[in-house]
Amino acid sequence: MTRSTTGAGLAFASGVAVVYLLPGLPPLAPAGFVTVAVGLAAWRWRLLRLPFWLLLGAFWAHWNACLLLCAPFPDALARAPLVVEGRIASIPTDSGLARRFLFEVEQVRHEDESIPFIGLVRLSWYDDAPPLRAGEQWRLPVRLKPRHGLANPGTFDFERWLFEQGVKATGNLRRGEPPERLDADPGRYWLDRRRQALSEHLARVLDGAPALPLVQALVIGDRSGFDQEDWEVLTRTGTNHLVAISGLHVGLIAGAAFFMMRWLWSRSARLTAAFAAPRAAAVGALIAALGYAGLAGFAVSTQRALVMIGVVFAALVWQRTLRSYHALVLALVGVLLVDAAAVLSPGFWLSFGAVAVLLFNLGHRLPSRDLWTRWGRAQWAVGIGLLPLLFLLFGRASLIAPPVNLVAVPLFSLILLPLVLLASLLSLIPGVGSVPAWPLQWTAHLLGWCLDGLAWIADLPWAAIALPERPFWVWLAAGAGAVLMLAPRGLPGRWLGLLLVVPMFVLRTPQPGDGDAWFTLLDVGLGLSAVVRTREGTLVYDTGPGFPSGFDTGSAVVAPFLSAQGVRRIERLVVSHADRDHAGGLAGLSERISIDRIDSGEPARLAVPGVEPCRAGEGWEWSGVTFRFLHPSDAGFRGNDASCVLRVETGGRSILLTGDIQARVERRLARDRGEALASDVLVAGHHGSATSTHPEFLDAVAPGLVLFASGYANHFGFPVAEVRERVSRRGIPVQDTGLLGAIELRIGSDGTIEGPWTWRERAGRFWTHRADGWPSR
Repeated sequence: MTRSTTGAGLAFASGVAVVYLLPGLPPLAPAGFVTVAVGLAAWRWRLLRLPFWLLLGAFWAHWNACLLLCAPFPDALARAPLVVEGRIASIPTDSGLARRFLFEVEQVRHEDESIPFIGLVRLSWYDDAPPLRAGEQWRLPVRLKPRHGLANPGTFDFERWLFEQGVKATGNLRRGEPPERLDADPGRYWLDRRRQALSEHLARVLDGAPALPLVQALVIGDRSGFDQEDWEVLTRTGTNHLVAISGLHVGLIAGAAFFMMRWLWSRSARLTAAFAAPRAAAVGALIAALGYAGLAGFAVSTQRALVMIGVVFAALVWQRTLRSYHALVLALVGVLLVDAAAVLSPGFWLSFGAVAVLLFNLGHRLPSRDLWTRWGRAQWAVGIGLLPLLFLLFGRASLIAPPVNLVAVPLFSLILLPLVLLASLLSLIPGVGSVPAWPLQWTAHLLGWCLDGLAWIADLPWAAIALPERPFWVWLAAGAGAVLMLAPRGLPGRWLGLLLVVPMFVLRTPQPGDGDAWFTLLDVGLGLSAVVRTREGTLVYDTGPGFPSGFDTGSAVVAPFLSAQGVRRIERLVVSHADRDHAGGLAGLSERISIDRIDSGEPARLAVPGVEPCRAGEGWEWSGVTFRFLHPSDAGFRGNDASCVLRVETGGRSILLTGDIQARVERRLARDRGEALASDVLVAGHHGSATSTHPEFLDAVAPGLVLFASGYANHFGFPVAEVRERVSRRGIPVQDTGLLGAIELRIGSDGTIEGPWTWRERAGRFWTHRADGWPSR
């Protein structure tokens, strides 16, 4: 492989990566024409060859993206009653309340009319779902909506993850026409069917053992069994890469198969004469690696390992000399040819980044005679080299990962992994009573003890740290600093690397000035959560919904948002009332961030000690920003009408938060408070329900902007057309979190209002769903 070929591979990969930074995609045909034109010119002028490979990578990514985006699920059919036919395209997972799986749609009917839509959708089957097998063909009554997730600063981009998985829509089964299994044959999903059977076998043998999710992760790469607490332990200790079938695991299996195959092959003179033992061992090792990667469903990390192993062993078979970084570039191109959207996966960057760091730091050093010294240096290199990337991708990183992995990697990879695989294989032997089961059960106990040890280490307060959002130049500087710190000792100026890393830790995030109020209405689906930041304190109004499945927006949205803004403490939390869509995230939020005081319109229903009741007329002031409760005036209200009504004012401008109060309370406030209600921004009551935003109340508030906190395509149809028309007739502009994501605005001490900014437009990429308008029910 020549230097020019390496450059072409890197240019191709750069072209792929650049496309995924775009907010939108240009038309495909002109992009293809430009690529072809530059390619033809490159045959004559060598100077254009690297630009051609760059354009070719960009066009490859563009074409792959178009497979999903050029024929999307129509917004007009969001939550419409549909009947779909197709096959289960993944191993179904059980969340306790629902069975979730990918479904390859082959036909769609709506009101007895065929709809021209095919592709992958993600379904949830609630109630009593029958046993489901990967590859089965079903006819299912469903309600679908386009690929759409919560959109907030600092939080997980669910839409990006769905796009990476090739999903066009999500939904659930509806009541009505009964589901019908059409065919039990797995078809082309036979591998997933085998993986599912093995997963169920492991579950039967281990019978709910605490380490069952870890065994399933190591054997078949299925991590769906991990709960949030276990995953937090692995993240804080930096060992989460060990519980998936990673490139390291595939490489170990390939290496073990290579040496075993070479030893066995060399025992036979006839076989050796026909085919050299190293070449035969290379073929056998590649087959072993392919089989083990198949158990993981060919995850990104295993794809990279497979391509690298294939390149190395191919060079061995054909007796070619190959440099390690050439193999890395070939693996990079190979993975992107298989799946261009792999660049959206954090595992892609961490996987290739770890190998690149090791090659850079250790590739030009004389090997140490001490194995542990070399291993320790490798952990140091990976820990330092990937630290900026971890903070950029996840906002936090484990500080104890290098010493923990120094022991955990050889323990898991050299001892526990072979034990798990051998014990699992032994447990598949039929007809020998209970003897084949106990090795796997004992191995699971051993894994459980390891997890307990990691949990003890993860409890250390300094095990991991989180950083707020940083300007992009900080990450570039930190990356350059890590490279300098890992450079050979003879390089002048290595000490500058430490200086380049320092801004990542010490740079302060922007904060409001005296008299400034920074307001964010978060996108929490069908629920409510708003944040007001001032120089002196942070107010959170409601925490969003929580669900029986364990998901809550307090931990998934509000806490990550605050962390990204550099907020470490909530000085005041107002839970308007105790309904689940407003208070469901309270427990999750309080577990992740300190709260000084909680006020609520229904303190008794919250069942949280120390909650103070909201009282009309009471208020406080932070650095020139005043907060005042306007309702409830007494304890006689219940449910929605008990909601705390809060007015935030600075510089003569104000925001009114009304919770879920309904028309009778609104009319009472309009009559009793009059001009005191007047506000520039109104967060409409009850998510835009017809029971709220009464005309009399709307006229009293006289807002310049109305905000709706609703979920996209929610089953209540909020905000309802009646309320939208009522606001529109008064010429008041509206914005909705369900359509636009989080909505931000800033009020200055001089009364100027900056914004509003919506997160879908501010941070959207071409895969971000942008709805045309409110879908009909």
